[in-house]
Amino acid sequence: MAADNTSDAELEPTIFSAVITPHRSLGSTGFLILMLLFGGVSFVAGVMFFIAGAWPVFGFFGLDVALLYFAFRINYRSADAYEEVTVTPSVLTVRKVSHRGTAREWQLWVRLDKVSHEEFGIERLLLVSRGKNLTVGSFLGPDEKATFANALGNALNQAKRGISYPSP
Repeated sequence: MAADNTSDAELEPTIFSAVITPHRSLGSTGFLILMLLFGGVSFVAGVMFFIAGAWPVFGFFGLDVALLYFAFRINYRSADAYEEVTVTPSVLTVRKVSHRGTAREWQLWVRLDKVSHEEFGIERLLLVSRGKNLTVGSFLGPDEKATFANALGNALNQAKRGISYPSP
């Protein structure tokens, strides 16, 4: 006879679940086009300086292209980070995974606070538990934060009210 290793939390229904990822507006095709254009302009300008006798400048134009390439690669690597937010009737779970793959997880019961600016909208979303704050949705823009805050707030309110199961 095998022991059942499922916990009560695994048997609970999920009220809300979201995965938040950073937005990158420049896709791989756009990146390729940008690098080709920037590299082409730098090459032509470098050749003009080379012909004019200022040959060391040619290398600096190549260095600019290399630095831009590496800056974008670092930016794209950081896009591998994400946050998972899950609400069940008994607990809110937040799991933050860095771009390196290291994960941190919090299981707590909280209230949701918003730090808003009159002109820009919601700047930060905070989960407050026992006087400590945990920022969520930092990847999101102000409008996306408002939508996420509404959905998460509704899920937390539903969890507080409890889940009603249909009668058999």
